[in-house]
Amino acid sequence: MIAYLKGMVAGLVKDSSSRTVLTLEVNGVGYGLQVPSRLVQQLPSEGESVQVFTHLQVREDQFILFGFGTAAERDLFRQLVSVSGIGPQLAIALLDTLGLQDLVQAIVVSNTRLLAKTPGVGSKTAERLALELKTKLAEWRQQSGLLIAPGSGPAPDVQEDVEMTLLALGYTNSEVMQALQTVGQNTALAKNSDAEAWIRAAIAWLSQ
Repeated sequence: MIAYLKGMVAGLVKDSSSRTVLTLEVNGVGYGLQVPSRLVQQLPSEGESVQVFTHLQVREDQFILFGFGTAAERDLFRQLVSVSGIGPQLAIALLDTLGLQDLVQAIVVSNTRLLAKTPGVGSKTAERLALELKTKLAEWRQQSGLLIAPGSGPAPDVQEDVEMTLLALGYTNSEVMQALQTVGQNTALAKNSDAEAWIRAAIAWLSQ
């Protein structure tokens, strides 16, 4: 198993299927890695060194190496492809559409409407993702140090309603998450299970 590769960026292209392929030169050998589009923004210039965390998929007719900017993204990818009906390309699409933190959060709180925003992910697939990975990712997030501090977000039973209302008002997912984490530092609000109170507080913060 190849855990990661550290080498020089030798090229970056999109193949015939519009998949992003990074060529990484390691000790004179060029490795082709399929990577999320989000990683492209983080890569250094061609000829500079970078470390990429990898997952090797072995099929009867080919070997495919996937690359990620962090070990956490690679590990989340592995969790995603363990779900029936979620192949590598759909897992990459989920990561590209939502990003690590927002994707994990959406699965943990069973926010299927947000998951279904990813091209190729229908409502049934979103429900299957939440059903199979909700508990696993909640535990994994805590062990990986990705967990938001307790009390910095709405209670689980109202969180989806709060998020969906704010998204419907035109705010982006990242804006919503940042707003809820920030206003959740208010001790009185953190103990409040009223969705309306969270929505009003978030809108007030976003309107500043």
